[in-house]
Amino acid sequence: MPENVLQIVSFTVDELLFGLEILHIQEIIRFTEITKIPNSPLFVEGVVNLRGKVIPVIDLRKKMSMPLNDYGTTSRIIISEVDNTTVGYIVDSVNEVMYVDADNLETPPDIALSINSDFIQSIAKLEDKLLIMLDIGNVLTKKEKDTLVKE
Repeated sequence: MPENVLQIVSFTVDELLFGLEILHIQEIIRFTEITKIPNSPLFVEGVVNLRGKVIPVIDLRKKMSMPLNDYGTTSRIIISEVDNTTVGYIVDSVNEVMYVDADNLETPPDIALSINSDFIQSIAKLEDKLLIMLDIGNVLTKKEKDTLVKE
């Protein structure tokens, strides 16, 4: 694969198309029962037991101040490691793995967006749509990361 081509997993949250480099994803699991944790931040849905590891799960809709929705049969949890902490992120659906030429990535505009622009790494121009590249390292603030369970 040419070095200027990124392998991206695309997914949706509130009908917006997002992408995350596959290198940042450990695995994608079906939505499963989540154990609530008292006094946790509102965007922390709880924790799951994944092969003996307790993993905090973040609801991206809540974290990005999007309208809440019931979890459905297409809901998935994307497992990623952020600053040595494994975290799950609930998304509405995972679409496909795609290859995106780095030349098709643009810095997000400085206008007010429907989500906090700190989460946005870039915007990918696809044939018929735009894909918001998520900066997984900036979804949570340092303080928020510190409150999550450390491995």
